[in-house]
Amino acid sequence: DGKRAAAFTIADNSYMGMLSASWIDLEKPSQITKSEMTILPNGGMHLPETSEKGDISFTNRKIDIGFYNDGVSRRLHLRYPHFRKDDTFWADIRLSETPKDSMVIMTPYADDPKAFYYNQKINCLKAAGTVRIGSDLYEFKDNAYAVLDWGRGVWTYSNTWYWSSASGEIDGHRFGFNLGYGFGDTSAASENMLFYDGCAHKLEDVTFEIPKKDDGSDDFMSSWSFGSSDGRFEASFTPVIDRASDTNVLVIRSDQHQVFGTFTGKAVLNDGKVIIMKDFPGFAEKVRNRW
Repeated sequence: DGKRAAAFTIADNSYMGMLSASWIDLEKPSQITKSEMTILPNGGMHLPETSEKGDISFTNRKIDIGFYNDGVSRRLHLRYPHFRKDDTFWADIRLSETPKDSMVIMTPYADDPKAFYYNQKINCLKAAGTVRIGSDLYEFKDNAYAVLDWGRGVWTYSNTWYWSSASGEIDGHRFGFNLGYGFGDTSAASENMLFYDGCAHKLEDVTFEIPKKDDGSDDFMSSWSFGSSDGRFEASFTPVIDRASDTNVLVIRSDQHQVFGTFTGKAVLNDGKVIIMKDFPGFAEKVRNRW
């Protein structure tokens, strides 16, 4: 909602399962991310075959998490003991008013003909519900939005991707975008799209310009710039907080920088209408994985 954000993940990566939750306070700013791993689920988590319906839940002594979908709305449930020291993270959030259009792409890999990624991202879902961490209670109401990232695939071992997403309202109209590239062969199609009142507007290639520090490493907390090859998306991104994590266990590594902040710039719809963004909340990330 521009002040706070939550993120929940259920993943079955064949030899490793991941249950994860994040709480991001954009006003302080501060963030907490915790994850639980399972060994060799090999499909045993029974993820639904489609994003349109079906439930997935996982419970053990460390976490109770579930995504429930009745075909009309989605309910996100979480009980995560000892999330913030001794405080339990409780969440009950409903996602509704699914837009007509979403981003769906099948991405091949040029270096492995058996590898692929089938991905759907649904922007601009209305979000409403409550979050409680210890004695602190938070509510998501009318101005809260969500994005669903749903995917299936067989990936190559080492990948780096860039992804950015935002959902909200501008001048009373529901607006959002999905931008991404970096892994797989996207020469035939990309996942870059604008969404306006439920309809998708396709963009060409988009680049993320992340500033560099003196030592050549990425300076994630300085202002980024975004541009599309068709000139229809131009924006600066002002970071507020970097939800950074680096998991390194034997042959598995995931180095993540998911940066939350605000976008200022312009986006042009298919009919030429110009959408002006000013301090529009969203996130942008760079992730490097070996798994």
